[in-house]
Amino acid sequence: MSAPSGGGKEPETMSVPVPRQRDTPPVESGPAVLSVTPATPGPGPAPVPATAPAPAPQTSLTLLVIEDDPAGGLTVPEILDADGHRIRLRSARNLTEAARLLTPDVHCVLLDLSLPGAGTGTGADTEDGLATLRQVLRLAPRHAVLVLTSESDAERAAEAVRVGAQDFLFRDELDGRLLSRAIRYAVERKRADIAQYKLAESKLRAQENARLERGLLPTPLLEGSDLRFAARYRPGRSRALLGGDFYDTVRTPDGTVHAMIGDVCGHGPDEAALGVELRIAWRALTLAGLCGDDLLSTLQEVLEVERPCEEIFATLCTVDIAPDGRRAGLCLAGHPAPLISRPGQPARLLPYENSGPALGLLPRARWPRRQVELGGTWSLMLYTDGLIEGHIGEGKERLGQDGMVEMINRHLDRGLTGEALLEASVTEARRLNGGELTDDVAVVLLSRHAG
Repeated sequence: MSAPSGGGKEPETMSVPVPRQRDTPPVESGPAVLSVTPATPGPGPAPVPATAPAPAPQTSLTLLVIEDDPAGGLTVPEILDADGHRIRLRSARNLTEAARLLTPDVHCVLLDLSLPGAGTGTGADTEDGLATLRQVLRLAPRHAVLVLTSESDAERAAEAVRVGAQDFLFRDELDGRLLSRAIRYAVERKRADIAQYKLAESKLRAQENARLERGLLPTPLLEGSDLRFAARYRPGRSRALLGGDFYDTVRTPDGTVHAMIGDVCGHGPDEAALGVELRIAWRALTLAGLCGDDLLSTLQEVLEVERPCEEIFATLCTVDIAPDGRRAGLCLAGHPAPLISRPGQPARLLPYENSGPALGLLPRARWPRRQVELGGTWSLMLYTDGLIEGHIGEGKERLGQDGMVEMINRHLDRGLTGEALLEASVTEARRLNGGELTDDVAVVLLSRHAG
């Protein structure tokens, strides 16, 4: 299909097929000629009178032809899609016109590799003569691209596919059926390529997010301590690795082991980010020597500055275990009390009277620090409310703290400790809930065995 010959006239969109012509040998000195043998006339319906408007064919695909042929030598045959509808044809004489005509409804581009200047460029473009194709691919990254060339130029046609075209066609073999099939194939292949690219990009982004979230989970700093550490973490968000729950454990130079666990209200990425900020702030402040009320007051200031809205708050539990491992200071900011177990005794909750409010609820709040006797051999479990707020069966009853204590004692009676104890507890809570727990769950276990 030839481009309009008027220099300043805008190229038009055409859906009327070009009349078929007899085969004409290509002229070596002039533009290449593509023609199709006419179909044999046969019986059919009477012709429509000139005064009667012809019905508009339904259009499903649009082809943009890029070729510089003011003499009209390049003729594109009538092409139909799989449903028998005519494929709309647009023609551009250069890339400037092509850019204007390359609207979202264009599905495929047919580029004539014999365009003047198609082999000009630098570097690889000069070597393989595909400078114009590369420009078209940059211009139309989401469109299918076909290239048209002579059979004697098969090597360059194959290279065009390696560069990014979906397929190549030879002028001497081209007819309407072949071109229609090539367009459909190119469009579907491009769609598959884009879908594959998006899938690979999505997998890569998921892997990067997973690595980032794993990197945000804490690494306990307990070098030099005789305490054993175990933890379990399950975010409530689907396919997430990090939720609003957070925990950490560090040992300061004086031998004190500091542990904490917290919960930002909500389950989204903003809450997860705020939980990470609070954990990092807690570690920095703890290593700087703060503890108890001073530490929690400063953390509340951090929360008030970093939270996305004033309704966001966070609960927190901090434990400071003395260097000898027999005593601890406990601070609760609206958080459930830890669970302690000792040999020969059932597990029980630590005292939780006189606990302070959650961080972010009351300005200038205070958080009293309570001294707790641990003994020689013990296990201390810190947890978030996601573990105790799961349902029991199909009713509205929840596991609660009493149910959790009873569950832990059953597992202790079976001899479970450390990682096995935490894994069994979280698994049973999920089973009792009848499926995944909707809230984030974090559990930390610190144990000491007196020598």
